[in-house]
Amino acid sequence: MSIGREIEDIARDLIKHQHDHPPVRDLNREVERKLTFADRVAADFARLVGSWVFVLAQVGIMVLWVGLNAFNLIHPWDRYPFLFLNFILSLEAAIWVSVVLMALNRFADRDRLRAQHDYELDVKAEEELKALMNHLMHQDEILLQIVNRLDRGDREMKRIARHLEVVIETTTNPPAPRPAEPERPPISLPAP
Repeated sequence: MSIGREIEDIARDLIKHQHDHPPVRDLNREVERKLTFADRVAADFARLVGSWVFVLAQVGIMVLWVGLNAFNLIHPWDRYPFLFLNFILSLEAAIWVSVVLMALNRFADRDRLRAQHDYELDVKAEEELKALMNHLMHQDEILLQIVNRLDRGDREMKRIARHLEVVIETTTNPPAPRPAEPERPPISLPAP
């Protein structure tokens, strides 16, 4: 197999790495799209009830109520012990708790969606990591093949270099003539 073809095979193997998964969802946009009017009102109301503006306004109304009724500045409509104020506050608390619980239910639904979304992202990340690890292992195999080919090529080059050194040495330095051996007299065999 030629080196060019081997390189093409390696490049084709490297390009083979692909993976598909669905796109990441915008969870907030999905939740906002599914909200009903009652859900929006409950969320806004819960946001208002949980603010300092509401607390200060509530304290101001109670101080004004008690002041107007306790000091007889106008015709008192709720005398001490302020039973009507207690009734209004109890009714108000019952309504607000219900509305806030509706908002909390919506938040719990959003948290469930967020947990599901996080799970899906974790699964996608795990798949991505597996694909990357497989890709890296494949690259490691290809790099080992390349190193082995380079090693074989290096050994072959060294063998050729040694052979060339021997050839160059023999052509530049002819072998020294062997010392002449004393001639032996020819051996004759008796005739039969």
